[in-house]
Amino acid sequence: MRQLTCLVTGAGRGIGRATALALSAEGHRVALTARSADQLADVAKACEGLGAGGALVLPGDVTDPAHVEALFTEVERTWGGVDVLVANAGAGTSAPVARTTDEQWQQMLDLNLTAPFRFLRRAVPGMVERGFGRVIVLGSVASKHGEAYIAAYTASKHGVLGLVRSAAAELATKGVTVNAVCPAYVDTPMTDASVETIAGTTRLSPEEARHLLERKQPIGRLVTVEEVAEAVVYCVRNAAVTGQGLNVDGGALQS
Repeated sequence: MRQLTCLVTGAGRGIGRATALALSAEGHRVALTARSADQLADVAKACEGLGAGGALVLPGDVTDPAHVEALFTEVERTWGGVDVLVANAGAGTSAPVARTTDEQWQQMLDLNLTAPFRFLRRAVPGMVERGFGRVIVLGSVASKHGEAYIAAYTASKHGVLGLVRSAAAELATKGVTVNAVCPAYVDTPMTDASVETIAGTTRLSPEEARHLLERKQPIGRLVTVEEVAEAVVYCVRNAAVTGQGLNVDGGALQS
């Protein structure tokens, strides 16, 4: 495959970092965005050591529409159009439905659903014009089933899958694929926060709480960030895969 220009959100750590490294190892150029400039600089240095593609550091808030526009404008000015969009930035929150606040609800929608929509909307016209594009949005197993105490997060991730499926149907004849990668519990700082929450609201120790999450996957462990990144790269390579929610969950959901 030719060298592609890739834009990865939430690229400073976890799945975003692993995805940026995987795309760089394939020889592609990567534009990196997240709120932490220091983390992005570290990722960019690692990316540049892997391939000839180069890395562009563009820190900012993905929920800010002005940042979205400025980000695409800078990538287009530097490298041309975005060929691959990986909308990875996201977060979780936990509360019983009756105690989920409007603020928590809106935060999940803004970051996990509206931001990917804005990025996709901005990326698609150029992709269609060039006759090539790959959009991968990070969903979750929560895109496909409900789980107690994460209603706001689950609703946002269900919405992501609906967005992906509709966009994929619309763009199928344009050379543009749109997919979601849907991990279960991944060994990331986000899961570390979940462990702290469980330990803080139950009688479990942090070690017991982590083991509880590990047991949710039939493979008996957390998914690695590299395993998720491999699924993203697969969606970039394969032009016949579109409109899918690829489970990377150790067999938790069979579909």
